[in-house]
Amino acid sequence: MALETYLVQVAFTADAMAGLVKNPENRLSSMIPIVEKMGGRFIGSWISFSEYDSIAVIEMPDQVHIKAFSMAAMAGGGLRHFHITPMMSFEKGVEAMKLAGDLAYQAPQED
Repeated sequence: MALETYLVQVAFTADAMAGLVKNPENRLSSMIPIVEKMGGRFIGSWISFSEYDSIAVIEMPDQVHIKAFSMAAMAGGGLRHFHITPMMSFEKGVEAMKLAGDLAYQAPQED
């Protein structure tokens, strides 16, 4: 079964960030085993400079698995947000472009 790719963006609570500043740790050691247990694969993770504190690229079997992962992470506490963006390869994107080219959508008409 092919895995689906997701961009995951997380934001920590103020208390969780204070805890990480006080006792720095790489949170990946707790996250990667969960992803792998669910049949997924961890591609990589980075600290980010935006409304999110960290981003990761993860492969999961399907939407049910990535949603379960987000629920478990949020239920564990320490996160304000867990944002999931499904991603597709450029090859699949070109397939979508070709399919869209065969469709005839007409915008609503203004009065």
